[in-house]
Amino acid sequence: MPLHLARPFLPARLPPPQRRARAHSISPSADARSPSFRRPYTSVLVVPTGVGAAVGGFAGDALPVARALAAVADCVISHPNVLNAAMLYWPMPNTLYVEGYALDRFAEGAWALQPVHQNKVGLVLDAGIEEELRLRHLQVADAARASLGLPVVEYIVTDAPLEIKMWFDPNCGKSTGSVGNSGSLLRAVGALVNHSGVNAVAVVARFPDDDPEDSDCYREGKGVDLLAGVEAIISHLIVKEFKIPAAHAPVVLPPPLSPSLSPRSAAEEIGYTFLPCVLAGLSSAPQYVTRRQGLLENGCIVASDIDSVIIPKDACGGDGTLAFARIARKNKPLIIAVQENETVLDDTPEKFSVEALNVQNYWEAVGVVAAHKAGINPNALRRHGVDHLKRHEQLYSARSSGPRPYASSPMQDKAYVHQLV
Repeated sequence: MPLHLARPFLPARLPPPQRRARAHSISPSADARSPSFRRPYTSVLVVPTGVGAAVGGFAGDALPVARALAAVADCVISHPNVLNAAMLYWPMPNTLYVEGYALDRFAEGAWALQPVHQNKVGLVLDAGIEEELRLRHLQVADAARASLGLPVVEYIVTDAPLEIKMWFDPNCGKSTGSVGNSGSLLRAVGALVNHSGVNAVAVVARFPDDDPEDSDCYREGKGVDLLAGVEAIISHLIVKEFKIPAAHAPVVLPPPLSPSLSPRSAAEEIGYTFLPCVLAGLSSAPQYVTRRQGLLENGCIVASDIDSVIIPKDACGGDGTLAFARIARKNKPLIIAVQENETVLDDTPEKFSVEALNVQNYWEAVGVVAAHKAGINPNALRRHGVDHLKRHEQLYSARSSGPRPYASSPMQDKAYVHQLV
């Protein structure tokens, strides 16, 4: 007998998520290194969506980077643009699936991440989806429940079509857009949250079918993903309002078969839906804890736990990256800027006075993380990476044994960028 999703408003509710003793139980290899006297190493991997990233700007093509990083770091925090690959998904027990708006608030110290064993996932379907495509997505949800055991519990259809529009920003070339009926979207999510007790939401919205020119460029592994910008807007709306994990899967008509399809875009060509990876990610995504809900330190991961942040070199102007770079503590996270991952942006570390370590590619970035975790200066791994130790020049008054105040130069006050090339 087929397994079908129930419509909303059933009384079943999920008990409060169990708290873990900090992020430190996330590491899959913690038991193998006993006894250990170091705290777990936590790294954040960011590839902004809709900016034409050379790695991570297509169909889950930054997922190999996340897998490699997860093999080195004890805990990896990343977002759907990195971890989603349409019909493909790779489970990583030490990787946290965090929506972009929530990741920014986390970096600012306003929110914390509460790891969970599982979430109660609700599904929102756009009323503008054709009946056949709607049925296919319900079958995807049933398959995820029956074959993967994912806790997808109920679905709801919005009371009006969402009317998605999308375009390229003429100023920088990134993709963006609008949700014409955002109120309908929020009402549907509110029904699932308030009446059905879900604590994570997947949204499936009908997108306009791509312009063939834009679609062909993206499918060939070039240009910017036109859908990505407004996808981020949809999830941001939900997370900002309800403060729960959310992610989006677009619905478009299947494109014609193309012999010139890029491997980086191919994950979106193997089925009618992009939903499986979203359901898998949300099923165990951490819950978001705000200051109003209690102490952020109580069993949660907080911004001060972060050891390193990996970001494309020309995409360092986001709220999250700037917040991490400006954390007011001695042991700031190491910002690693990847030169090879070019985007349409021009937000370099220098432009925002972000102290960063430049690397050529993600091979080097993962190597830097391995060295940083081991307590090794990454430059010590280079042939001419370490010079003679410099003497600290400190000025003293003739009548005092203490240091004499002096004014630092503008160059000393300005943040700087290290090169690892």
